[in-house]
Amino acid sequence: MARVVILGAGISGHTAALHLKRRLKRGHEVIVVSPNANWNWIPSNIWVGVGRMTTDQVTFPLRPVYRRKGIDFRQALAVAIRPEGDGDHESGSVDIVYTDPTRLGEEERLTYDFLINATGPKLNFAATPGLGPDGNSLSVCTAKHAEQTSAAFDSIVDALKRGERKTLVIGVGHGTCTCEGAAFEYTFNIEHELCERGVRELADVVYLTNEYDLGDFGVGGMSFAQNGFVTSSKMWTESLFRERKVRAILRAHVERVEPGVIHYEQLDGTKGTLAFDFAMLLPPFRGADLKAYDRQGEDISDQLFAPNGFLRVDADYAAKPFEEWTAEDWPSTYQSVGYSNLFGIGIAFAPPHPISRPRSTPDGTVISPAPPRTGMPSGVMGRVVAHSIADRIERGETAPLHKASMASMGAACIASAGAGMRTGTAAAMTMYPIVPNFTRFPESGRSLKETTGEIGLGAHWTKLLLHYLFLYKAKARPGWFLIPE
Repeated sequence: MARVVILGAGISGHTAALHLKRRLKRGHEVIVVSPNANWNWIPSNIWVGVGRMTTDQVTFPLRPVYRRKGIDFRQALAVAIRPEGDGDHESGSVDIVYTDPTRLGEEERLTYDFLINATGPKLNFAATPGLGPDGNSLSVCTAKHAEQTSAAFDSIVDALKRGERKTLVIGVGHGTCTCEGAAFEYTFNIEHELCERGVRELADVVYLTNEYDLGDFGVGGMSFAQNGFVTSSKMWTESLFRERKVRAILRAHVERVEPGVIHYEQLDGTKGTLAFDFAMLLPPFRGADLKAYDRQGEDISDQLFAPNGFLRVDADYAAKPFEEWTAEDWPSTYQSVGYSNLFGIGIAFAPPHPISRPRSTPDGTVISPAPPRTGMPSGVMGRVVAHSIADRIERGETAPLHKASMASMGAACIASAGAGMRTGTAAAMTMYPIVPNFTRFPESGRSLKETTGEIGLGAHWTKLLLHYLFLYKAKARPGWFLIPE
């Protein structure tokens, strides 16, 4: 009988675990290792961060779900992978340190027949001095962070009601950040809440981003076909910023965050400061701090992982200029090249390169978004790899692997621009494919028919529906597998 170990219980890892348990016959083991006791629907942290939802509305405990589905859950942190096994074990193994309060600090070595690395990102606040909740800015990356940010926002609103003018800065805290869409969402939720609370006229709202143009979102921007005309996500997004009087500072890398002051550099090499009363700045991501060792105990971390800590998979990692990037560079099976029973999914896999054009300052500071791979793509990867592993277990190692390249995968994103059943709005965007394929779609790299953008109340209702739908799915309620990733 086979044992599958999954590191991480976010969207990718949790999806993989549920599909594996559904596919595999009795006797096969599925073990999930995660340092967190709760599952968090991260897209809705935006609403926690403005006081529209509570932490309990965006999280739930994992253990009862896994107990009900027959999945072994270890609340622990994976610290090392031994893909060749060791002196005592022929199969691969992974070292874990428990974070469960009842076993805190206890170490264990788990053997596996298949391993899925779905650890997600390390929130690299340390890349920018003074960045983050332990420094001088705020975050909505976790439900706890969002709760703290909501309290800080309430204090700002109280000051505005006393007639004090305040500056609120939302954006990214490093030149290589990803998830610009989340910063965009939070910006317009803040702007909406200021209007709803009657204090907008005294608030200056500033969006600080590493994007070259508004509407880049780390995917190089998009072209939309609407009513017989083709427009860009740049024009579409700029109109929203003008309409809501939000000032944008583009092409920026935050050098450090001091109390009340952001120091930043822009792509042309100029440097500036931005005073703030409230700053929510997202951190850059890097891979989890996993080490890797061969059978003799030699460190092979640099073979398994890229320099940013993400797992190398079936992608083309050869360095080449932007003009030579192709859709075929991107992975499709998420299988480690060196070890056929090891997979990396979600944010844990190493992309071959960004999607947006890379850019640097005259001094070499990189100011260019990293590629997003959260949400829908992460769920699809989890499902596809689960099916690949189940097929290998049931039919043998020659069973073909399932594929889901981001260069042949579509995605839908609904970015909230303010909550409320009658006053809420959201920007609904679809794109196909996520990674541009200029061979198939010479005009823009994407299908104009399947790449769209709309904003309105209907999109907000859809986002709210998806919140409850995906929580239902993640709790593995009856028919959960019928809900697409």
